[in-house]
Amino acid sequence: MTQLPGFPRRPQDQASVAAQTTPLRLGTRGSALALTQSQMVADAFTAATGRPVELVRIVTSGDTSSAPVAQLGVGVFVSALRDALLAGEIDFAVHSYKDLPTGDHPRLHIAAVPPREDPRDALIARDGLTLAELPPGSVIGTGAVRRIAQLRALGLELQVTPIRGNVDSRIARVLGPEADLDAVVIARAGVARLGRSAEITETLDPMLMLPAPAQGALAVECRADDSDLVGLLSALDHAPTRAAVIAERSMLATLEAGCSAPVAAHAELAEGENGDEIYLRGAVISPDGVRAIRLSRTGTPAGAAEIGKALAIDLLDAGADTLMGSTE
Repeated sequence: MTQLPGFPRRPQDQASVAAQTTPLRLGTRGSALALTQSQMVADAFTAATGRPVELVRIVTSGDTSSAPVAQLGVGVFVSALRDALLAGEIDFAVHSYKDLPTGDHPRLHIAAVPPREDPRDALIARDGLTLAELPPGSVIGTGAVRRIAQLRALGLELQVTPIRGNVDSRIARVLGPEADLDAVVIARAGVARLGRSAEITETLDPMLMLPAPAQGALAVECRADDSDLVGLLSALDHAPTRAAVIAERSMLATLEAGCSAPVAAHAELAEGENGDEIYLRGAVISPDGVRAIRLSRTGTPAGAAEIGKALAIDLLDAGADTLMGSTE
């Protein structure tokens, strides 16, 4: 409504203007990758809505622990962000989707799943070598049980060692002045977002190294009762990415496996005879790489959750639960 000359602006109008100009608080972990991802989301949100955003760094228990990720448990990188959301210390948060527990939170809502970065794994090796070119006995580092199991399954006579650390520190163990590894395998998405794609010596074919469920995807989460923000954040949602991630994580949830289990999944959307179709591949590998079950399912994006559940049941019927319970 037009303000008449000479009349003071009504208090509620002033409050409305203040609400539009007060920055929204976006919670993020403090790593270089987390800050980069969160700034990408913040910039896209401001471009779409005109609302300013400020980043708020939150320290998670996963950031302060040196224990292997497999020992830390599911949700270790997101619990502090969720606590800050519920306490009203931040307005929304950005997570690497694969770090989230598979169950829905009763008071929080995934308001947006932005377009996904390349979900494949990447090799960074000394001397520009590919995986097949690494000589027998080469030491290759990675942090995921899933990657370790699939590397062992290739039978390349490599020494695989578990490592921790951020993207920069992992790459430094291959290319830095104090390098102690011949190669590392890490998510391509993180390397790309940090602008270091030129250092990738091979992007691994999913037929060799199937990614983790939701790898390369981000989840933008807010309080479920904040309907205004839920509506604003929906501008960032990418329906094909959301459908693919739902299928992958539904498979993971039905298997009752966490992010540290030797479970892999990759969903792709393609045009079918009757519209878009999801093609979901899933695998469960024994930690020693000796046994693996790999199956697939297809369906429509609207049935993404059902596709994932059905594929998990197929995997369990084929004995996947015995592989997840295997020990080295």
